[in-house]
Amino acid sequence: MTGMGKAGHIGQKLSSTLASTGVRSVFLHPAEAVHGDLGRVGQGDVILALSNSGSTEELLRLLPLFKRMGTPVVALTGDADSALARGADVVLDIGRIEEACPMGLVPTASTAALHAVGDALAMTLLRSRPFGRDDYALLHPGGKLGRSVLRVFELMRTGRANPLVLDTARLSEAVVVMTNTPGRPGAACVVDKDGMLEGIFTDGDLRRLVERGHQDFEVPVRQVMGKRPRCITPETLVLTAAAQMRELKVDQLPVVDVEGRAVGLLDVQDLLAAKFV
Repeated sequence: MTGMGKAGHIGQKLSSTLASTGVRSVFLHPAEAVHGDLGRVGQGDVILALSNSGSTEELLRLLPLFKRMGTPVVALTGDADSALARGADVVLDIGRIEEACPMGLVPTASTAALHAVGDALAMTLLRSRPFGRDDYALLHPGGKLGRSVLRVFELMRTGRANPLVLDTARLSEAVVVMTNTPGRPGAACVVDKDGMLEGIFTDGDLRRLVERGHQDFEVPVRQVMGKRPRCITPETLVLTAAAQMRELKVDQLPVVDVEGRAVGLLDVQDLLAAKFV
C-alpha cells in the first residue's frame, strides 16, 4: 500500500484493515521507498497506489522500479487518464469528484471516496477466501472485538481447576472439593463413573440447605444436587454464555463435550476477569 499526503493516510488505514482480515499488508511511504524501503516489496506482492490526481510525483518515480521488480501495480485514482493510471496494470477509477472544500482544493470528498472503495476492495478480498470468526478472533485478541468472538474453551476452568465429584460421594466431600479446587469455584460438577455430568452443587444450594436446618453432610451429594443443569459447550461464544448466566441468575455453568462429559466450568469470576461483566 502506498500513497502520499492524505491519500497515504487512507492507504495506511486500508493496509491495517487488510492485515486485520488476514491479508499480509504493509504501508510503503513513497519518499522513503527510494531510500531503501523498497526492500519491503517482495516476490508475489501487489502494489496498491492511491492518488486522486494520479500525478503524485513521488508515486510516479516508483512505477519503473516496480516494473523492474516484476511487481504488478493497482492504481486507485480519480483520473483514469493520468500518468499513474497509464503506468499501472489495473486501474480502480473513483471518478472525478468535487471536493467539499469551498475552494475545491482540500482533499475531502475524494479521500472519502478512496476510503470507501478501499474498504470495498478489502471486503471483496475477505469474501473471496476462507476466513471465519475464529480466524478473526485469532487476530483480535484484545478489546471489545476480541471479546465478541471469544469461545468458552478459552476461559473455562479445566484440569485441576475443574471441580468434579462423583455422584456416589457424600455431601461433605463435595464441599471439600469446592473449597480445595484451585480458584475456589462456588460449585462442584457431579459426574458418574464415566465422567458424564449428572448435576451441579453450588454455594447457593449449600446455604439453602443450612437455612432449612439440614445438618446431615453424610448424605450422597446426588440427593441434594441440582439435576439437569443448563450446560454449554467449549465452542459456545462467551457472550452467549454470559447472557445465559444473566437470564438464569446463576454464577456457574458446566461445560460438556458432545457426549455429555463434564470437561470444564465457567464461573462468573472468569467473566469478570475477562471484562465481560
